[in-house]
Amino acid sequence: MEYIDLRSDTVTQPTQEMREAMYRAEVGDDVYEEDPTVKRLEEYSADILGKEASLFVPSGTFGNQLALLTHCQRGDEVILWEKCHIVEHEVGASSVIAGVQLRTFRNPGNIGMEDAALREIQSLIRDDDIHEPGTGLICLENALSDGRVLSMDYMRGVREISQKYNIPIHLDGARIFNASIYLGVNVNKIAAFCDSVMFCVSKGLCAPVGSILAGNRQFISKAKKGRKLMGGGLRQAGFLAAAGIIALEKMRNRLKDDHENALLLGNELSKIPGVKVKVEDIHINMVFLDISQTGWKSDDFTIELQKRGIKINRPKNGIVRLVTHYPINRKDIEQVAGILKDVLTSRL
Repeated sequence: MEYIDLRSDTVTQPTQEMREAMYRAEVGDDVYEEDPTVKRLEEYSADILGKEASLFVPSGTFGNQLALLTHCQRGDEVILWEKCHIVEHEVGASSVIAGVQLRTFRNPGNIGMEDAALREIQSLIRDDDIHEPGTGLICLENALSDGRVLSMDYMRGVREISQKYNIPIHLDGARIFNASIYLGVNVNKIAAFCDSVMFCVSKGLCAPVGSILAGNRQFISKAKKGRKLMGGGLRQAGFLAAAGIIALEKMRNRLKDDHENALLLGNELSKIPGVKVKVEDIHINMVFLDISQTGWKSDDFTIELQKRGIKINRPKNGIVRLVTHYPINRKDIEQVAGILKDVLTSRL
């Protein structure tokens, strides 16, 4: 059976153009800095972000943890949102690799709540008390795990705080290109508020492997040694970088299609009795629906959809996340909406 897979945009497959580029890629030993394709990807990525340099790393988690390791001293404290990827989905790596502790804030900077969120961040910054850890880093995630995008005003406000206290900012920009489309600004405008930025060339951009960590030359020089320490010193990595170049050249501009498909899906699902969808929160390629009032248990719902050709992750607390991506099209979305309506109303 062929499935419509809505679990994540990590399930995308490389395009034929990527496969051909990987086959033809000119490669060398990247640890010796002799892989021309990796160098091209890194230079291109830095240019797109408006940063001095960048580094190709195996994954987004790797890039985030490398940023913490590079920015911080052991024992430092990192300020970040309580539900961000670094806190919830990176296996506690910050304590193992960088040796830092995390201090979380509750308000991610929702529209209309920016001022309160900025006050909360500022309140968490440590002073020079001998009993307290130093604040070594502020981390932001501009496309949140609930699908919303941080406003430019909020990011500008965090930047002003960071400059006041001389604390660097790292951006988990895994989906920074999705965020830029929603905000209607170039990614370099977003990246300008941060000292380092990580983004994925996989996910919705369809490259099979890899992420980019970018910053100034001094930061990337230090990060390069940290990458080696973490086991990320890749050899003929140009085979992977070749797909990343195609991702940036060809795939980032089509992400708007995924956003349109997500909005279409959200609008259709919001018409189903007993289902709650916050259509106004569909900023990128993610749709969240509350099925807690439909009579379906999480495991049963997941199994039933798979029987009908749709893959989803198991709902959490009655909330289902659906992620649109390449090559899912409008026809697929209409099919999914019809199946979900049939399934969700069957027990009302």
